[in-house]
Amino acid sequence: MALYRLRRFVGEIAELVDTAPNEADLIARGSDALRRLVAVDDWLPDAYAQPAPERYQQFLLYADARERFSVVSFVWGPGQRTPIHDHTVWGLIGVLRGAERAVSYRRDADGTLHEHGDEITLERGTVDAVSPTIGDIHRVSNAYDDRVSISIHVYGANIGAVHRSVYPLDAPPKPFVSGYSNDTLPNLWNLGKDSVES
Repeated sequence: MALYRLRRFVGEIAELVDTAPNEADLIARGSDALRRLVAVDDWLPDAYAQPAPERYQQFLLYADARERFSVVSFVWGPGQRTPIHDHTVWGLIGVLRGAERAVSYRRDADGTLHEHGDEITLERGTVDAVSPTIGDIHRVSNAYDDRVSISIHVYGANIGAVHRSVYPLDAPPKPFVSGYSNDTLPNLWNLGKDSVES
């Protein structure tokens, strides 16, 4: 298991959080780092890649000690999807396995929600971004009805503890806190058992 790839990625994001002059630069450079991470599929431990029949899984892989960012694997069973939801912080999404579909939404001044742009398909290796400044409300689904898809997400907070909203089309927004599907984390720091970085 090449966990050094995730460890290196966490270090890159920590450096960006410390030094990026603005969100646009962080998103651009963070997208490059995430693209490199999801280009190779030999590092995600099996425990954080398991689907569940009832809903998609959100496995925490790393949380910064100061909650400045978190890294999560989303595991989508066949046909699973999120409700329409927001994030309230910047986020990056990179597809590691399979593919995802995403539909963006915007709210008018009166609060009316409507689709914004066409549905996009994120193929393996593709990276997308969200934030309140560039567009923060969307619905995501597994592009496949017959197989699992997995994406790696990075957020500008401990996303499992952030107060967010889902947006039913026929009702007012509803608050939620997502939490995580796991109680343990991959051990990024056990260098003696990790594959040697080449």
